[in-house]
Amino acid sequence: MPPYSTADHPVLEIIIRSPGAAFDEVVLQCPDLTWNQVFTAIDRLNREGAVTLTPKRGGHYSVHMADQISLIPPSAKIV
Repeated sequence: MPPYSTADHPVLEIIIRSPGAAFDEVVLQCPDLTWNQVFTAIDRLNREGAVTLTPKRGGHYSVHMADQISLIPPSAKIV
């Protein structure tokens, strides 16, 4: 597993605190990080299986911890 970046910790805190937060909400809640840092952290965490992205309408995504995704009813996964 590659080393975690300094962006991973604040991003994970937000995802844990706000399950299902939209990607843009995570970016807004990380004022000390750039959009690219948040995107890179979420991309890496998704590839490692730590977080899951759920597509929403209009090309937007919500972000969940991988173990939280099982709590979402199947009918709510793609809205």
